[in-house]
Amino acid sequence: MLLVTGGAGFIGSNVVAALNDAGRRDVAVCDILGSDGKWRNLAKRQLADFVPPAELIGWLQGRRLDAVIHLGAISSTTATDGDLVMEANFKTPLRLLDWCSATVTPLIYASSAATYGDGERGFDDDGSVAALKQLRPMNLYGWSKNLFDLAVAERAARGEKLPPQCVGLKFFNVFGPNEYHKGTMMSVLARRFDDIKAGRVVQLFKSHRDGIADGDQRRDFIYVDDVVRVVMWLLATPSISGLFNVGTGKARSFKDLILSAYTALGLPPNIEYVDMPEQIRGAYQYFTESKVERLRQAGYNGGFTALEDAVETYVKVFLDRPDRFR
Repeated sequence: MLLVTGGAGFIGSNVVAALNDAGRRDVAVCDILGSDGKWRNLAKRQLADFVPPAELIGWLQGRRLDAVIHLGAISSTTATDGDLVMEANFKTPLRLLDWCSATVTPLIYASSAATYGDGERGFDDDGSVAALKQLRPMNLYGWSKNLFDLAVAERAARGEKLPPQCVGLKFFNVFGPNEYHKGTMMSVLARRFDDIKAGRVVQLFKSHRDGIADGDQRRDFIYVDDVVRVVMWLLATPSISGLFNVGTGKARSFKDLILSAYTALGLPPNIEYVDMPEQIRGAYQYFTESKVERLRQAGYNGGFTALEDAVETYVKVFLDRPDRFR
């Protein structure tokens, strides 16, 4: 049996879909469904069990699992409840780390590009204690993720027991099907698609930094299928451990992203630029771009989908159809 925490969420449900498609029916999901329709992410899937997070540690007792894929977290970059974030993003992963270490169970977990802060220190996925201590995340979410990365690195440096495979994945700006429950944390493409299709004006942020044009704020946008392929490769390659960036290695602008959607639909662009809210200006990342050399050196050669191709697939196969779910 495999356990996917956060398995009803965006990336998690796509991982569950890939596992089902690969013939795995022994997949247990740990998540909170809530009342925002997140269950639809799993409506086409077969599960062996479903576990509320509050019951997870008890559920694990006495079990043997092939692997734990830990994707559950409070992932909002605007979260402010430090106690809730610490419980979800630090204390729970530590419990899973302890359990996987004790039971010799592989652990693949989600870190985040938010750990890099404003990017002034670069985007090098050096997993050493010294390198991780140098990072300065700009929000509570990024800080909590870096804190767990650091805890893993410090255990490794002290020679303490870790899971036989222990992998952290620093996801960059992932977009794709099943992100619809995320509200304001959805990709801008998913949030604005209905406006694009209807011909309504699409608003993007103006730049408030010299030398950067409006709409030219850049992110390393990566399609969720590429992320899932990395996870599936790691499951099939248990000798690989470490902390790795998961991005395309090529930053693209928000304008590029939205223009690709217009192109996919064969529609003329209708974009206007508005002031960025003052409350987020001080914590806004103007540029992210992963370095993927370590992932390549570890043996991953799966490639990454070009932005235009990814947007076209997302638009035509999911967003522009009545059933948008995978």
